[in-house]
Amino acid sequence: MFVLVGWLLAGLPLVLAGWFSPGAMAVVGVALAALVVWYGVRWLPETVAATGAQVGAIFAVSVGSGVFNAVFHSEQLIVRRDPASYAQYAIWLAGHGRVPIPEDVAAFGGPDPALRFDSMGFFAQDGVVVPQFMPGAPILHAVGEWLGGLFLAPPVLGAFAVLVFAGVVARLVGARWAPLAALTFAVCLPILYTSRTTFSEIPSLILLFGGIALMLDARFRVRSGLTGVGYLPASREDQPVGAMRSALLAGLAFGLALLVRIDGLRDVLPVLGYGGLLIALDRVSRASDKRIFPDGRLGVPLLVGLGIGSGCGFVAGYVLARPYLEYLSDSLVPLLAICAVVVVLTVAGAAVAPRIRWRPVKRLPEIAAALVGLIVFALAIRPWVQTVRRDPTTPEDELTARFIEATQAANGLPIDRTRLYYEESLYWVIWYVGVPVVVLATLAAAVHVRRLARGGGFVWLLPLAIIGWTAVTTLYRPGITPDHPFASRRLVPIVLPGLILLAVWGLRWLRDRARRSGYGYGSRLSRLLLGAGMALILAPAAITSFGTAFTPIERGESTAVAGLCQAIPANSAVLIVERVTGDRFTQLIRGQCGHPAARVRTLTGIPAEILGDIPAETDVHRLIAAIRATGRTPVLLAAEPSQLTPYGPPAHVLTLRTRQDERSLTSPPDGTWTLNVNVWMSIPV
Repeated sequence: MFVLVGWLLAGLPLVLAGWFSPGAMAVVGVALAALVVWYGVRWLPETVAATGAQVGAIFAVSVGSGVFNAVFHSEQLIVRRDPASYAQYAIWLAGHGRVPIPEDVAAFGGPDPALRFDSMGFFAQDGVVVPQFMPGAPILHAVGEWLGGLFLAPPVLGAFAVLVFAGVVARLVGARWAPLAALTFAVCLPILYTSRTTFSEIPSLILLFGGIALMLDARFRVRSGLTGVGYLPASREDQPVGAMRSALLAGLAFGLALLVRIDGLRDVLPVLGYGGLLIALDRVSRASDKRIFPDGRLGVPLLVGLGIGSGCGFVAGYVLARPYLEYLSDSLVPLLAICAVVVVLTVAGAAVAPRIRWRPVKRLPEIAAALVGLIVFALAIRPWVQTVRRDPTTPEDELTARFIEATQAANGLPIDRTRLYYEESLYWVIWYVGVPVVVLATLAAAVHVRRLARGGGFVWLLPLAIIGWTAVTTLYRPGITPDHPFASRRLVPIVLPGLILLAVWGLRWLRDRARRSGYGYGSRLSRLLLGAGMALILAPAAITSFGTAFTPIERGESTAVAGLCQAIPANSAVLIVERVTGDRFTQLIRGQCGHPAARVRTLTGIPAEILGDIPAETDVHRLIAAIRATGRTPVLLAAEPSQLTPYGPPAHVLTLRTRQDERSLTSPPDGTWTLNVNVWMSIPV
């Protein structure tokens, strides 16, 4: 996690300056990552008592996860969905060191109303092409491209995610429970899915759970400075200083989650409130001249780090991804408003905290615990009381509606293009981790909320706030096309690992209760119950994953794309004269093949099954002549030979027969579908 923080802090300024390159990052990135590692681990407290076998088991799961996902990695380069968009972003960044991407209008003889430089995942704005997503994940994945293995970077990040998650489990539940949690996490299908290709969810998970781990360490350091136990070589007096450092780095990690995913703004919102609470507690402690709340001193460094990290995210979004943020404005603006309200309440609460006289509310612990169960119950019955729909109002909505309609037909479901299936979101979770995990996690959350309402268990406040807030808001409105396994990525950064963490704690709590009830340590019944509980946590995740875990998707794309690039003559300008090919290949030709590429505006107002996917021949002939006038060779690409015959003899330059994700709407994915892609090329005579 420290390495990611340092790499992102170095990479963003270099991308903004246009100097992102292997040489620059080898100097600046490695140096800053090393500095963050040294700063973070110096005088590290002994926060977890663990045996060599327990540590070895966690590392074995992590390494096994990385190797397994590397063997079965995906090769998503043809831009059909988000992973390929991220891959092409990373490829461009690795090769050119800057974004946005120039349109290179001059290669096509100058501006022309029939030219389009945008494509799926890449916006055209003010003479440049802007990638759709935040730059954090491409900055990380570019390392793989530099080292000759773009698709080996995600499995490595997935292995790191296992370690970070296991570290949080060891701190909150105990080291002996971390291998079970790590293994359940590693075999969970959405984790496998997002660890095999260029998604942003795994880096986001590392930063978020890394921030949680650092805040737990910071709290431990503060208390070890008071008690004089639990620290390594540093002196007792140094522990509060180390705690402040950990809190600063924790805030930085939380904030940098925005640089990776703009959804990270929602995920870290509880951190803002938690930091304000710490400041308020510190003010209460100072007013009483006693160290009533020693954790309070961590509030300021936490919020400073959060401000720096989130500031990096906002700058990157505004400068490098503004069209993407404008596209998300309907959901982003309300979220920013909520953040503003939280900031105001945080400042106000911290200011008046010393004057507040807290009084216990009768039955509040029981009410709070019951509320947890009520929320889960409401999500469980939601499919019977609500059907979530959205009528298309934008071109993007219309595209999503058509996609859902086609997917319903493929699944043999009733056709209703307005359905989003969001009411099924809790059952998505159950598909991937099973009913026992959901039940145990609900039990654990209720117990912790009850303890917090009674004034205890403060160590769980931040983890529980992040997990609870993100889980409820994500399950209420996933905000993604609802086919699986693609939609499962929404559950990866917080929801699934958070529920596994709580479920393992719930199992430990039940074991402790059983012992106090007379089923002592080492008894046969106690061992049987514990073994059954562990199996109930692990088995559902493994069973669901088995159907797709050993089937890599979109293999062969690297070879097919290399052949396509080789077939295009040097000094060419590529015109794509068919809509779907233009969506999929415009940025690939531009970034991966290294040729100027553009789409030709297709005919409008004509059904696609007739002529709506191809442009007017007069436009194509005019652009061919304009390219020739520049001294370049015009090259045309399309999906069918008949789409090219008006301009010259077609040649088949890409034939891909592979497997793709299943698109399941009402059941867990258990297989893959066939994917066929063809590209034909013509050099006009």
